[in-house]
Amino acid sequence: MTHPDLSERQKVILRFIVQAHIHSAMPVSSKTITSDYNLGVSSATIRNEMATLEELGYLMQPHTSAGRVPTDAGYRYFVENLMAGDMLPSNEQRMISHQFHQARLEIDQWLRLSAAILARTSQNASLVTAPKSGRCLVKHVEIISIQDTIALLILVLQGGIVKQQILNLDQPISQKELSSLARQLTDLWTGLNANEVVKSNNNLPALGLLVNEVVAETMSRIDARHSSDVYRDGLLNILNQPEFKDEKINLHQIIRALEERWLIEQLVDASLRGHGIQIIIGGEGKWNELSHVSIVLATYGDDEITGVMGVLGPIRMPYQRTVSIVRYMSQLMSDLISNLYG
Repeated sequence: MTHPDLSERQKVILRFIVQAHIHSAMPVSSKTITSDYNLGVSSATIRNEMATLEELGYLMQPHTSAGRVPTDAGYRYFVENLMAGDMLPSNEQRMISHQFHQARLEIDQWLRLSAAILARTSQNASLVTAPKSGRCLVKHVEIISIQDTIALLILVLQGGIVKQQILNLDQPISQKELSSLARQLTDLWTGLNANEVVKSNNNLPALGLLVNEVVAETMSRIDARHSSDVYRDGLLNILNQPEFKDEKINLHQIIRALEERWLIEQLVDASLRGHGIQIIIGGEGKWNELSHVSIVLATYGDDEITGVMGVLGPIRMPYQRTVSIVRYMSQLMSDLISNLYG
Protein backbone atom coordinates (compact mmCIF):
# COMPACT_ATOMS: atom_id res chain seq x y z
CA MET A 1 0.00 0.00 0.00
CA THR A 2 1.41 3.42 -0.97
CA HIS A 3 1.20 6.45 1.31
CA PRO A 4 1.99 10.13 0.87
CA ASP A 5 5.49 10.89 2.10
CA LEU A 6 5.59 12.31 5.60
CA SER A 7 8.33 14.43 7.11
CA GLU A 8 10.23 13.02 10.07
CA ARG A 9 8.39 15.42 12.38
CA GLN A 10 5.02 14.34 11.00
CA LYS A 11 5.97 10.71 11.53
CA VAL A 12 6.95 11.41 15.14
CA ILE A 13 3.68 13.27 15.78
CA LEU A 14 1.56 10.57 14.15
CA ARG A 15 3.36 7.83 16.13
CA PHE A 16 2.82 9.73 19.37
CA ILE A 17 -0.89 10.33 18.67
CA VAL A 18 -1.47 6.67 17.78
CA GLN A 19 0.33 5.43 20.90
CA ALA A 20 -1.32 7.98 23.18
CA HIS A 21 -4.79 7.22 21.82
CA ILE A 22 -4.23 3.47 22.18
CA HIS A 23 -3.31 4.06 25.82
CA SER A 24 -6.03 6.56 26.80
CA ALA A 25 -8.86 6.12 24.24
CA MET A 26 -9.08 9.94 24.32
CA PRO A 27 -8.39 12.55 21.62
CA VAL A 28 -4.81 13.83 21.70
CA SER A 29 -4.19 17.57 21.67
CA SER A 30 -1.18 19.61 20.58
CA LYS A 31 -0.80 20.68 24.21
CA THR A 32 -0.43 17.04 25.26
CA ILE A 33 2.24 16.48 22.61
CA THR A 34 4.11 19.62 23.63
CA SER A 35 4.13 18.69 27.33
CA ASP A 36 4.81 14.96 26.95
CA TYR A 37 7.06 14.84 23.91
CA ASN A 38 9.78 17.46 23.58
CA LEU A 39 10.03 18.14 19.85
CA GLY A 40 11.70 21.49 20.25
CA VAL A 41 8.91 23.32 18.38
CA SER A 42 5.95 25.41 19.43
CA SER A 43 2.43 24.19 20.05
CA ALA A 44 1.34 26.20 16.99
CA THR A 45 3.78 24.30 14.78
CA ILE A 46 2.48 21.00 16.12
CA ARG A 47 -1.11 22.13 15.45
CA ASN A 48 -0.16 22.93 11.86
CA GLU A 49 1.42 19.48 11.42
CA MET A 50 -1.66 17.86 12.93
CA ALA A 51 -3.83 19.80 10.47
CA THR A 52 -1.68 18.52 7.60
CA LEU A 53 -1.98 14.93 8.87
CA GLU A 54 -5.74 15.45 9.02
CA GLU A 55 -5.79 16.70 5.42
CA LEU A 56 -3.83 13.60 4.38
CA GLY A 57 -6.47 11.41 6.01
CA TYR A 58 -4.38 10.06 8.90
CA LEU A 59 -6.11 11.97 11.70
CA MET A 60 -9.63 13.16 12.41
CA GLN A 61 -11.16 15.59 14.90
CA PRO A 62 -14.08 14.01 16.76
CA HIS A 63 -16.94 16.32 17.66
CA THR A 64 -15.65 19.76 18.69
CA SER A 65 -12.68 18.38 20.61
CA ALA A 66 -9.40 20.23 20.34
CA GLY A 67 -7.65 16.90 20.07
CA ARG A 68 -7.43 14.40 17.26
CA VAL A 69 -7.59 10.63 16.91
CA PRO A 70 -6.07 8.36 14.25
CA THR A 71 -8.20 7.22 11.31
CA ASP A 72 -8.03 3.70 9.93
CA ALA A 73 -5.49 5.02 7.40
CA GLY A 74 -3.48 6.51 10.26
CA TYR A 75 -3.34 3.16 12.01
CA ARG A 76 -2.42 1.48 8.72
CA TYR A 77 0.48 3.91 8.23
CA PHE A 78 1.57 3.28 11.80
CA VAL A 79 1.65 -0.53 11.53
CA GLU A 80 3.41 -0.48 8.16
CA ASN A 81 5.96 2.28 8.77
CA LEU A 82 6.27 3.37 12.40
CA MET A 83 5.74 0.31 14.58
CA ALA A 84 8.73 -1.41 16.13
CA GLY A 85 9.02 -5.18 15.74
CA ASP A 86 9.33 -6.07 19.40
CA MET A 87 9.53 -9.64 20.65
CA LEU A 88 7.21 -10.87 23.37
CA PRO A 89 9.12 -10.48 26.68
CA SER A 90 11.09 -13.62 27.55
CA ASN A 91 9.36 -14.07 30.92
CA GLU A 92 5.97 -14.21 29.16
CA GLN A 93 7.36 -16.62 26.58
CA ARG A 94 8.57 -18.93 29.36
CA MET A 95 5.24 -18.77 31.18
CA ILE A 96 3.26 -19.60 28.01
CA SER A 97 5.64 -22.39 27.00
CA HIS A 98 5.38 -23.89 30.49
CA GLN A 99 1.57 -23.98 30.23
CA PHE A 100 1.78 -25.93 26.98
CA HIS A 101 4.29 -28.42 28.34
CA GLN A 102 1.97 -29.07 31.28
CA ALA A 103 -0.92 -29.82 28.92
CA ARG A 104 -1.60 -33.29 27.57
CA LEU A 105 -0.38 -34.20 24.11
CA GLU A 106 -3.78 -33.59 22.58
CA ILE A 107 -4.40 -31.16 19.75
CA ASP A 108 -7.85 -30.23 21.08
CA GLN A 109 -6.39 -29.15 24.41
CA TRP A 110 -3.62 -27.19 22.68
CA LEU A 111 -6.18 -25.31 20.58
CA ARG A 112 -8.33 -24.41 23.58
CA LEU A 113 -5.23 -23.33 25.50
CA SER A 114 -4.03 -21.24 22.53
CA ALA A 115 -7.34 -19.38 22.35
CA ALA A 116 -7.35 -18.76 26.11
CA ILE A 117 -3.73 -17.52 26.19
CA LEU A 118 -4.20 -15.24 23.17
CA ALA A 119 -7.30 -13.69 24.74
CA ARG A 120 -5.78 -13.26 28.18
CA THR A 121 -2.40 -11.98 27.04
CA SER A 122 -3.84 -9.52 24.51
CA GLN A 123 -6.87 -8.58 26.63
CA ASN A 124 -8.99 -8.93 23.51
CA ALA A 125 -10.90 -11.74 21.80
CA SER A 126 -9.18 -14.63 20.05
CA LEU A 127 -9.95 -17.24 17.45
CA VAL A 128 -7.96 -20.33 16.53
CA THR A 129 -8.83 -22.77 13.76
CA ALA A 130 -7.90 -26.43 14.03
CA PRO A 131 -5.00 -27.44 11.78
CA LYS A 132 -6.18 -28.86 8.48
CA SER A 133 -4.40 -30.42 5.56
CA GLY A 134 -5.24 -28.95 2.18
CA ARG A 135 -6.32 -32.50 1.34
CA CYS A 136 -6.52 -35.47 3.67
CA LEU A 137 -3.37 -37.59 3.64
CA VAL A 138 -3.07 -41.05 5.19
CA LYS A 139 -0.74 -41.49 8.14
CA HIS A 140 -1.63 -44.92 9.56
CA VAL A 141 -4.13 -47.78 9.19
CA GLU A 142 -5.08 -50.24 11.92
CA ILE A 143 -7.55 -53.13 11.76
CA ILE A 144 -8.65 -54.76 15.01
CA SER A 145 -10.69 -57.94 15.34
CA ILE A 146 -13.84 -57.55 17.43
CA GLN A 147 -15.65 -60.82 16.65
CA ASP A 148 -15.11 -63.59 14.09
CA THR A 149 -16.61 -61.62 11.21
CA ILE A 150 -16.51 -58.07 12.61
CA ALA A 151 -13.42 -55.82 12.65
CA LEU A 152 -12.76 -52.20 13.53
CA LEU A 153 -10.94 -50.05 10.98
CA ILE A 154 -8.96 -47.16 12.50
CA LEU A 155 -7.79 -44.55 9.99
CA VAL A 156 -5.30 -41.94 11.21
CA LEU A 157 -4.82 -38.94 8.90
CA GLN A 158 -2.00 -36.44 8.87
CA GLY A 159 -3.27 -33.47 10.85
CA GLY A 160 -4.52 -35.55 13.74
CA ILE A 161 -7.92 -36.66 12.41
CA VAL A 162 -8.86 -40.19 13.50
CA LYS A 163 -11.80 -42.05 11.98
CA GLN A 164 -13.19 -45.44 12.97
CA GLN A 165 -15.56 -47.72 11.10
CA ILE A 166 -16.93 -51.21 11.62
CA LEU A 167 -16.10 -53.71 8.86
CA ASN A 168 -18.35 -56.72 8.25
CA LEU A 169 -16.19 -59.59 7.02
CA ASP A 170 -17.31 -62.38 4.68
CA GLN A 171 -15.42 -64.94 6.75
CA PRO A 172 -13.44 -65.05 10.02
CA ILE A 173 -9.95 -63.52 9.76
CA SER A 174 -7.36 -63.75 12.54
CA GLN A 175 -5.88 -60.69 14.21
CA LYS A 176 -2.48 -61.71 12.82
CA GLU A 177 -3.81 -61.51 9.25
CA LEU A 178 -5.61 -58.24 9.95
CA SER A 179 -2.47 -56.67 11.41
CA SER A 180 -0.43 -57.86 8.44
CA LEU A 181 -2.91 -56.29 6.00
CA ALA A 182 -2.96 -53.05 8.02
CA ARG A 183 0.84 -52.83 7.83
CA GLN A 184 0.71 -53.46 4.09
CA LEU A 185 -1.91 -50.74 3.57
CA THR A 186 -0.05 -48.28 5.80
CA ASP A 187 3.13 -48.81 3.77
CA LEU A 188 1.16 -48.47 0.54
CA TRP A 189 -0.95 -45.42 1.44
CA THR A 190 1.16 -43.27 3.77
CA GLY A 191 1.17 -39.73 2.40
CA LEU A 192 -1.50 -40.40 -0.25
CA ASN A 193 -4.71 -38.43 -0.76
CA ALA A 194 -8.16 -39.90 -1.49
CA ASN A 195 -7.73 -40.03 -5.27
CA GLU A 196 -4.32 -41.69 -4.93
CA VAL A 197 -5.73 -44.27 -2.52
CA VAL A 198 -8.44 -45.19 -5.06
CA LYS A 199 -5.81 -45.75 -7.77
CA SER A 200 -3.69 -47.98 -5.53
CA ASN A 201 -6.08 -50.95 -5.35
CA ASN A 202 -4.17 -53.28 -7.67
CA ASN A 203 -3.31 -56.70 -6.27
CA LEU A 204 -5.20 -56.13 -3.02
CA PRO A 205 -7.11 -59.01 -1.40
CA ALA A 206 -10.88 -58.78 -1.03
CA LEU A 207 -10.67 -57.19 2.43
CA GLY A 208 -8.04 -54.78 1.15
CA LEU A 209 -10.43 -53.65 -1.57
CA LEU A 210 -13.16 -53.12 1.03
CA VAL A 211 -10.81 -51.06 3.21
CA ASN A 212 -9.67 -49.13 0.13
CA GLU A 213 -13.27 -48.16 -0.64
CA VAL A 214 -14.06 -47.17 2.95
CA VAL A 215 -10.85 -45.13 3.39
CA ALA A 216 -11.24 -43.29 0.06
CA GLU A 217 -14.88 -42.45 0.80
CA THR A 218 -14.05 -41.23 4.31
CA MET A 219 -11.23 -39.01 3.08
CA SER A 220 -13.32 -37.57 0.25
CA ARG A 221 -16.07 -36.71 2.72
CA ILE A 222 -13.60 -34.89 4.98
CA ASP A 223 -12.06 -33.06 2.00
CA ALA A 224 -15.54 -31.83 1.07
CA ARG A 225 -15.87 -30.10 4.43
CA HIS A 226 -14.54 -26.60 3.82
CA SER A 227 -14.21 -25.54 7.43
CA SER A 228 -12.26 -26.78 10.40
CA ASP A 229 -13.30 -26.33 14.02
CA VAL A 230 -12.91 -22.83 15.46
CA TYR A 231 -11.95 -22.13 19.07
CA ARG A 232 -12.82 -18.72 20.53
CA ASP A 233 -12.20 -16.89 23.79
CA GLY A 234 -12.24 -13.42 25.32
CA LEU A 235 -15.44 -11.85 23.96
CA LEU A 236 -15.99 -10.03 27.28
CA ASN A 237 -12.56 -8.42 26.91
CA ILE A 238 -13.79 -6.57 23.83
CA LEU A 239 -17.15 -5.62 25.27
CA ASN A 240 -15.35 -3.93 28.17
CA GLN A 241 -13.39 -1.64 25.83
CA PRO A 242 -14.57 2.00 26.14
CA GLU A 243 -15.44 2.46 22.46
CA PHE A 244 -17.91 -0.43 22.60
CA LYS A 245 -19.83 1.08 25.50
CA ASP A 246 -21.23 3.61 23.01
CA GLU A 247 -24.75 2.44 22.19
CA LYS A 248 -24.33 3.60 18.59
CA ILE A 249 -21.79 0.85 18.06
CA ASN A 250 -23.56 -2.36 17.05
CA LEU A 251 -22.13 -5.04 19.33
CA HIS A 252 -23.84 -7.67 17.19
CA GLN A 253 -21.21 -6.91 14.54
CA ILE A 254 -18.47 -8.04 16.90
CA ILE A 255 -20.30 -11.20 17.89
CA ARG A 256 -20.96 -12.03 14.23
CA ALA A 257 -17.30 -11.49 13.43
CA LEU A 258 -16.45 -14.27 15.89
CA GLU A 259 -19.38 -16.56 15.11
CA GLU A 260 -20.20 -16.29 11.39
CA ARG A 261 -18.67 -19.29 9.66
CA TRP A 262 -18.50 -17.68 6.21
CA LEU A 263 -16.73 -14.61 7.57
CA ILE A 264 -14.19 -16.69 9.47
CA GLU A 265 -13.56 -18.73 6.32
CA GLN A 266 -12.85 -15.55 4.36
CA LEU A 267 -10.46 -14.33 7.06
CA VAL A 268 -8.71 -17.70 7.10
CA ASP A 269 -8.39 -17.63 3.30
CA ALA A 270 -6.95 -14.10 3.47
CA SER A 271 -4.42 -15.21 6.07
CA LEU A 272 -3.43 -18.31 4.10
CA ARG A 273 -2.88 -16.24 0.94
CA GLY A 274 -0.65 -13.76 2.76
CA HIS A 275 2.78 -14.13 4.29
CA GLY A 276 3.62 -13.61 7.93
CA ILE A 277 1.36 -11.53 10.15
CA GLN A 278 -1.80 -10.14 8.53
CA ILE A 279 -3.39 -7.03 10.06
CA ILE A 280 -6.94 -6.14 9.00
CA ILE A 281 -8.00 -2.67 10.18
CA GLY A 282 -11.68 -1.69 10.16
CA GLY A 283 -12.54 -4.29 7.55
CA GLU A 284 -10.25 -2.68 4.93
CA GLY A 285 -13.32 -1.87 2.85
CA LYS A 286 -13.98 -5.59 2.27
CA TRP A 287 -15.94 -6.61 5.35
CA ASN A 288 -18.63 -4.29 6.73
CA GLU A 289 -18.94 -6.69 9.68
CA LEU A 290 -15.46 -5.65 10.79
CA SER A 291 -15.85 -1.88 10.41
CA HIS A 292 -15.34 -1.23 14.13
CA VAL A 293 -12.60 -3.76 14.85
CA SER A 294 -9.11 -4.82 13.85
CA ILE A 295 -7.79 -8.34 13.54
CA VAL A 296 -4.21 -9.61 13.74
CA LEU A 297 -3.86 -13.03 12.09
CA ALA A 298 -1.09 -15.55 11.51
CA THR A 299 -0.91 -19.06 10.13
CA TYR A 300 0.70 -21.90 12.05
CA GLY A 301 1.80 -25.38 11.06
CA ASP A 302 3.71 -26.27 7.90
CA ASP A 303 3.20 -26.73 4.17
CA GLU A 304 1.01 -29.82 4.72
CA ILE A 305 -0.95 -29.03 7.88
CA THR A 306 -2.03 -25.46 8.52
CA GLY A 307 -4.27 -23.54 10.90
CA VAL A 308 -4.91 -19.86 11.58
CA MET A 309 -4.92 -17.96 14.85
CA GLY A 310 -5.57 -14.36 15.65
CA VAL A 311 -6.71 -11.60 17.97
CA LEU A 312 -9.78 -9.41 17.40
CA GLY A 313 -10.11 -6.09 19.19
CA PRO A 314 -10.93 -2.41 18.77
CA ILE A 315 -9.24 -0.43 16.01
CA ARG A 316 -7.51 1.28 18.94
CA MET A 317 -5.57 -1.93 19.47
CA PRO A 318 -2.02 -2.09 20.89
CA TYR A 319 -0.73 -3.46 17.58
CA GLN A 320 2.92 -3.75 18.59
CA ARG A 321 2.17 -6.01 21.55
CA THR A 322 -0.60 -7.90 19.77
CA VAL A 323 1.66 -8.72 16.82
CA SER A 324 4.37 -9.98 19.18
CA ILE A 325 1.84 -12.23 20.97
CA VAL A 326 0.35 -13.68 17.77
CA ARG A 327 3.80 -14.19 16.22
CA TYR A 328 5.11 -16.06 19.27
CA MET A 329 2.00 -18.20 19.63
CA SER A 330 1.99 -19.15 15.94
CA GLN A 331 5.63 -20.22 16.16
CA LEU A 332 4.98 -22.20 19.34
CA MET A 333 2.02 -24.01 17.80
CA SER A 334 4.01 -24.67 14.61
CA ASP A 335 6.72 -26.34 16.69
CA LEU A 336 4.15 -28.41 18.60
CA ILE A 337 2.42 -29.53 15.39
CA SER A 338 5.77 -30.42 13.84
CA ASN A 339 6.73 -32.54 16.86
CA LEU A 340 3.36 -34.27 16.98
CA TYR A 341 2.88 -35.03 13.28
CA GLY A 342 6.36 -34.73 11.87
